[in-house]
Amino acid sequence: MNAQPARALMTIGDVLGLLRADFPDITISKIRFLEAEGLIEPQRSPSGYRKFGEGDLERLRSILTAQRDHYLPLRVIKQRLEAQDRGEAVPPLETAGRVPAQDRPPRTLVAADAGAPEPAVRLTRRQLLDGAGIDEELLAGLEEYGLVTRTGRHYDGEALTIARAAAALGAFGVEVRNLRALKSAADRQVGLIEQVIAPLLRRRGPGAHEQAAGTAREIAELSVRLHAALLATGLRESLDP
Repeated sequence: MNAQPARALMTIGDVLGLLRADFPDITISKIRFLEAEGLIEPQRSPSGYRKFGEGDLERLRSILTAQRDHYLPLRVIKQRLEAQDRGEAVPPLETAGRVPAQDRPPRTLVAADAGAPEPAVRLTRRQLLDGAGIDEELLAGLEEYGLVTRTGRHYDGEALTIARAAAALGAFGVEVRNLRALKSAADRQVGLIEQVIAPLLRRRGPGAHEQAAGTAREIAELSVRLHAALLATGLRESLDP
């Protein structure tokens, strides 16, 4: 990247605020992931904070537009950017990997019962890859270790959340194999919740199943809060001098 004047430099929070109007799904984790993948190279302050110039901001806009509007995978976007950096001519986005509109999959597939209180999200493999900003290798690893599964040919909304989180953690050097401990802990929590609601599921009265589901959700929420508090306590103890 070309050096930017100090007065033009922005923090990652500034960049997030400027992008969010056009790209509501953008997050700090996504920006960090794009940096880790080599698509952007913000400057660093002496204390290590990222500093972005106008050129970095426009590069991010280009990447996000290519993903959202033209369905290009990150690998192709990176190749295009590297060619531009070398001064080579690249075809316009309108013709790069273009898919006819009638053959283009919808960005989000939902269950047929759209009138349900929380219609289930159903994503194709390509939608999951593009939505999470990950490549085939990472998704294959998530599937291999059981962190992401699919029903038939589709993935649910939780798979998207898991994939995005795994990508963000990857930017910090956390590998998929390291996430097995989190998966095991989650499985143990599920087992505990199943034990608690088992008596409710055995009831045959009206609303028994709904009551069990509500209880399971409440216990899950409490478990997440407890886990966060325990994690914060452990970190505080380990970081205290």
